Amino acid sequence: MREIYTEESERPVVRQYLRIGEQAPAFTARTTMGVKSLDDYRGKWLVLFSHPADFTPVCTSEFIAFENAAKEFRRRDCELLGLSVDSIFAHLAWMQNIEDKFGVAISFPIIEDLSMVIAEAYGMINESSTSTATVRSAFFIDPDGIVRALVHYPMTVGRSVDEILRVLCALQATAEDNLAAPEGWKPGERLLKAPPITIDSMKRRLSADVGEQAKDWYYSEALE
Repeated sequence: MREIYTEESERPVVRQYLRIGEQAPAFTARTTMGVKSLDDYRGKWLVLFSHPADFTPVCTSEFIAFENAAKEFRRRDCELLGLSVDSIFAHLAWMQNIEDKFGVAISFPIIEDLSMVIAEAYGMINESSTSTATVRSAFFIDPDGIVRALVHYPMTVGRSVDEILRVLCALQATAEDNLAAPEGWKPGERLLKAPPITIDSMKRRLSADVGEQAKDWYYSEALE
C-alpha cells in the first residue's frame, strides 16, 4: 500500500498495488464464455492477462499467439483468461473477426470490464495515461489463488507468449524443494539449489557436491 498525494487534495489518495505472494483479488464477471469468477479456477494455474483494446493490431497478434499455445498451457494445468474494458459485444465481434480473417478460433474467455473494477484492482490501468485502456499486464495465479508473478508491458510493445509459458513452467518447477530457475531456464534443463545459510550447511555442500554440478558452495545445480 502506498500513499500518493495529489495537487487537488491535501489528503493522501491511497491506492493498492498488487504484489507477488499476495492473494489475487476476487472477481465475478461476464465473459465471452459466460459468467466466470476467480473461484472457478481454484485448483489450477491461471494466466490472467489484459490487453488495451479490441480490434487493434498488436492485441490481435497476441491473441493469435496465446491461442496457438493454449494447448501447451492446458497441458500444464493452466487456463488462460483475457480482459479489457471493451464490451462483451466488441469481444465477440473481434473474436469472430480473428477467426474469419486469420483462421484462429479463440478457445479461452475474455472478460468484459466496462466499470474497470477488475482492471483497477489488479493495477492494469496506467494512472498517468488519459486513456482508460488497460496496459499489457499478465498475472500468474497459482491453484491457491496466490499471485506468483506479474509482468506489465506498455501498449506499444507486444508480449512474448513463449516467455509467458516459460515463466509458468519455471514457477511450477520451483514450487517445491527449495529450487530456483537460472537465467533463460527451459523445461528439461537443470535447476539451481538454494544456497546454504549456515556455515555447517555450507561445508556439507562443499563436501557432498563434486564435479560440474557444484561450481562453488553457493552455486550448485540440482541433479535430475
